[in-house]
This record gives sequence, C-alpha cells and structure tokens, in this order.
Amino acid sequence: MSTITTQDGTQIYYKDWGEGKPVLFSHGWPLDADMWDSQMNFLAENGYRAIAFDRRGFGRSDQPWNGYDYDTFASDIHDLITQLDLQDVTLVGFSMGGGDVVRYIRRHGNLNVAGLVLLGAVTPIFGKTDDNPQGVDMSVFAGIRDGLRKDRAQFISDFSTPFYGLNAGQTVSEGVLTQTLNIALLASLKGTLDCVTAFSETDFRTDMARIEVPTLVIHGSNDQVVPFEVTGKVAAEMIRDAGLKVYDNAPHGFAVTHQDQLNEDLLAFVKTLG
Repeated sequence: MSTITTQDGTQIYYKDWGEGKPVLFSHGWPLDADMWDSQMNFLAENGYRAIAFDRRGFGRSDQPWNGYDYDTFASDIHDLITQLDLQDVTLVGFSMGGGDVVRYIRRHGNLNVAGLVLLGAVTPIFGKTDDNPQGVDMSVFAGIRDGLRKDRAQFISDFSTPFYGLNAGQTVSEGVLTQTLNIALLASLKGTLDCVTAFSETDFRTDMARIEVPTLVIHGSNDQVVPFEVTGKVAAEMIRDAGLKVYDNAPHGFAVTHQDQLNEDLLAFVKTLG
C-alpha cells in the first residue's frame, strides 16, 4: 500500500491517481478515502492528479491512541503534501474534512494552495456555544458517542438514513449502504469517538479569516447532519469572494446522491484555477 509517515510516526494511507495539477481530498466522518472514488476517477480522466488519504484512525491508516485533533490532522496533511511534493494543490474537504483543510491553511499558509472547496463542511463552527447559539446542541454529539459505544455497527447503519436523506426522498443502492457501513467499521473506535468531539467543539472562525485563495462552498439545502444555515451559509459569507452552490433538497451525502453534478462542478472550479 502507498503510505507516508507523519512527524509522530503514524502511517497514513493514500491513493494517487492520474497526472496533472493536484487535487487533494479530505474525507468525512466516519468514512475514508474510498468515498472519493467517483470524484477522483472523474478528475483523473480529465487531466488532473487526484489524491485522497485515510485520516489517522480510519481506513487503512494506523490507529494511534492519540492525535484526533485538528492541529494534528492539519500536520498530517502538511506531511502528505510535503512528502508527495505537491505544488499549487487544490484542497477539497467534506464534512469534518473541511476543518482539516481550513486548519491546514491557517497553520501552513496559502502560498502552495491553488484553491479550496468546502463540501457540506463543519466550518466555521458546528456546535452550539454561548457565542454561537444557532449551532447544533452539544447533547446531539453526546448521543452520537453513546450510540457508538453501545452498538457502533447499528448506529452507523441507522445514521445512513439522515446522511443520505433516505427519509427525505433520496435513494441510494443497497451496495452503497453496505459499503458505507464496511468503511466505517474499519475505523478505530477511539478515533471515531474522539473525532465527534473534534468536529463538534473546534472553532474555525479565526481560520476562515486566513483564507486568501479562490474558494467554492457547496452544501445541500436539506442537510440533516451538518445544517446549511449553521455552517455552509456562514462559511461562504466569511470567506472573501467565496462562490456558493446550494444543491436543492440534497442531503449530507451528496457526493453519492448528486455525484454527477458534484463531479462537473469540481471540474469547472479547478479549470478556473489555471
């Protein structure tokens, strides 16, 4: 397998397809790089180099006991970019992966970044706090952790309904549901639990002010997991000159339900970057 070793010795798995300007994908919770196969294959067929990795604790990467915080995730991305010698990379982050790529820019700058895409992302702040009263109540995330500890397999299976909008008119195949569960169960339970805390409690509002590259925000209007009004709408307003596309009635998992539309929008965006 293709792996890099991070500064703390963690092995991170990645896939690297095609040739051309690089596009680096950061996956959502509780998935891994395989969620990006359609997007990666499409971009590689259209003259781009598509790279996706399994976050530490997930997929085929190592499962350390610690390091499930956004500073470490950003450092892991920096190690991957450095070791693969990626230049002028476009960063694409879905859901909690949006936090990874935004934190990367805050910590490592805009210089080597051609563009940024935030897909259903948890940025700028997801959970409810005193100065973010519209956020998702912290009891929701406590319930997620409780469900994972009690019966992770059943919790993830049930989670697919709001994730893919199966209760709101969307349809996906049984194969997709099986793959989603299989991917999620490859992950470390510790990493799966700790990431819930990370994406619900990390405040990226300061990070957003550091973004100085062309940015596209895409979100589903009917996202039951990461509500648009709380996250994507605010992110697009905070990032200077950001483009915004709202997919009508799309769920959180629109990389599957709106696969072709997303592929075309990603290709159109990276083409604008030269």
